[in-house]
Amino acid sequence: MHVSTAAGSATVAVIGAGQAGLSAAHHLRRRGFRALPGPEDAAGERSVVVLDANARPGGAWQHRWASLRMATVNGIHDLPGMPLPPVDPTEAARSAVPRYFAAYEANEDLPVLRPVRVGSVTPVDDRPDGPLTVTTDHGRWHVRAVVNATGTWNTPVVPDVPGAASFLGEQLHSRGYVDAGHFRGKRVAVVGGGISAVQLLDEISLVTSTVWYTRREPVFLPGAFVHDVDGVDVERRVADDVRAGRPPASIVSYTGLIWTDALRAAARRGVLERRPMFTRIRPYGVVEADGSDTSVDVLLWATGYRADLDHLEPMHLRGALGGVPVEGTRVAGEPRVHLIGYGPSQSTVGANRAGRAAARELDRWLDEHPG
Repeated sequence: MHVSTAAGSATVAVIGAGQAGLSAAHHLRRRGFRALPGPEDAAGERSVVVLDANARPGGAWQHRWASLRMATVNGIHDLPGMPLPPVDPTEAARSAVPRYFAAYEANEDLPVLRPVRVGSVTPVDDRPDGPLTVTTDHGRWHVRAVVNATGTWNTPVVPDVPGAASFLGEQLHSRGYVDAGHFRGKRVAVVGGGISAVQLLDEISLVTSTVWYTRREPVFLPGAFVHDVDGVDVERRVADDVRAGRPPASIVSYTGLIWTDALRAAARRGVLERRPMFTRIRPYGVVEADGSDTSVDVLLWATGYRADLDHLEPMHLRGALGGVPVEGTRVAGEPRVHLIGYGPSQSTVGANRAGRAAARELDRWLDEHPG
């Protein structure tokens, strides 16, 4: 639903309409939360509103690079209650997934308002169970609780390397990557050791010269990643980190890189010959770790993202270690705020489970704190 103003009252505001946000809205609806935004009535009826910054359905998927095909995406899990229909494996993910999300929103009658960008979430008073004000670029919402599902797409990370401002070539984060053809005839330095980095490195190396830099030696798994075994262990380790208040690291730092046919072919071409991170950037290249110079025309920072939580700063949720301590989906010591698509629920299947868990716990908390 496109809006010119977005202001009112609801019991719960879900911020973000990607996989995690849609899952949470679905499970709140199943628990009887009214789809249309509005205040609780005299009988205590509860309502949910979904505030999404994007102009169209699809979450971050609509912004992925054009060459990312459904056959090569790193896993898409069905949304709850509506399986992903058969798709052409050669179709671009940025068209197939948003189409599925749009159909899901309509089928589930989810109250998504867009484009609505949330600027802050603030307590109205000092009561630990008091209402919250969600301030947006289209008005204010007054709510009892928030399910934050903003992901990471809007907070790309670029390392601070000396001399970066002096570079006369092109610099971009992988967030802005479109296709390899843009770099034809140029020497491209790909920086980063994650899944996106090696996928883009392989793709670009097919049309032009590349060099690859990472801070640490990349670790490739010797065998297949077994989700029922390895995935459970990864989720446990990530959950331990966020429970302790440590900022969650990149998923690949927990899983390692997985060999694919494309990456094996890239290795045979010599593309995966990684170099240690350069120490300085110069106008036409970089200074290697050994002090030598390498000329490059493009710096492509495939260096990941951080959690998009700046709008929650007025809630003072961060702990001493820099992260937000989370128990399950609930922020430790703040039952009015749940984080999903964060930490162990960054995967699509994890986001589904987190949406269900947040809805269940909020329903119980509202029973115990009728306001």
